[in-house]
Amino acid sequence: MKKTTRKKKLITFIDLFAGIGGIRLGMEEANFKCVFSSEINLHCQETYKNYFKEDCIWGDITKVCVDDIPNHDILCAGFPCQPFSISGKQKGFEDTRGTLFFDICRILEAKNPSVVLLENVKNLKYHDSGKTLATILRHLEELGYHVAWKILNATSFGLPQNRERTIIIGSKKKVFDFNQLKTKPYPPLKNFLEKKNPNFEYIDPSDYTLLEKPTLQRSGLIFTGYRNRKIRTNGVRPNTEHLSRVHKQPNRIYSQEGVHPTLPSQESAGRFFILNGKGVRKLTISECYAIMGFPKKFNRISPLAEQYRQIGNSVAVPMIASIADQLKTQFFKERIK
Repeated sequence: MKKTTRKKKLITFIDLFAGIGGIRLGMEEANFKCVFSSEINLHCQETYKNYFKEDCIWGDITKVCVDDIPNHDILCAGFPCQPFSISGKQKGFEDTRGTLFFDICRILEAKNPSVVLLENVKNLKYHDSGKTLATILRHLEELGYHVAWKILNATSFGLPQNRERTIIIGSKKKVFDFNQLKTKPYPPLKNFLEKKNPNFEYIDPSDYTLLEKPTLQRSGLIFTGYRNRKIRTNGVRPNTEHLSRVHKQPNRIYSQEGVHPTLPSQESAGRFFILNGKGVRKLTISECYAIMGFPKKFNRISPLAEQYRQIGNSVAVPMIASIADQLKTQFFKERIK
């Protein structure tokens, strides 16, 4: 008699607030199968559909009936970070985007997946003196999840970008062990830069000032100069002009020998400046995708300004891939034997 083998059941996930699919890319590296996607931004929808060959992606999650969402093993959500971001007004749950967390809870309660993976900004930990994070954790625990959270940095997963994000993982089985994540040292930014590009945008040396003694920061950043801007000097101490609010991140220059600061979603003009062996130039959009860990073949069909917003609003793909690998090992071992 021929021996029959039982077909392995695919481990499934849904991708909420999907953006252009950064979380999905990482989850699919672990061979998880996406069965539902939702994203409200039309430009992101088109990019997502184009790359993942989806005929349809759902829009506003508040208008999605839970009966239209398939059963799944893992709920993934990079829920809107603006209400909690240090770059925004930090209104938290007073902001309508902040209340979208409760739509996640609505779906968790109805579909009861065994695992939930949430991603947000580092500042979530500090927002409203920690009360916002405590509220999120409490609601997940009330839904029956063992919850763990940690701030992870893209530099721990082989990317030259100082991008810290709060990761929250809930499981019906046990607490997720973040210490089991496989990490990887980051290479210098120059390893991710294009060698040639006719569209490199160098800025005139008269438009910037370089520091005489740039220092390597603990984050891996090497702040090496700033663009010259007319600023208020009254009350500014000598030699601290570059610390003015005018010289916030879009005007700072970093060395290619270190890492790059966080790519922000608010920057639509691509004002990211690097010092290489030839001078100071803007980081190209392709280089932005590279230091987020997106594949070279990723299709970018939106206008350039939208692309800068999209990649700044996405996730470090290798970080999600490492998490996905441990989700499989820690929670779905019996399904992968």
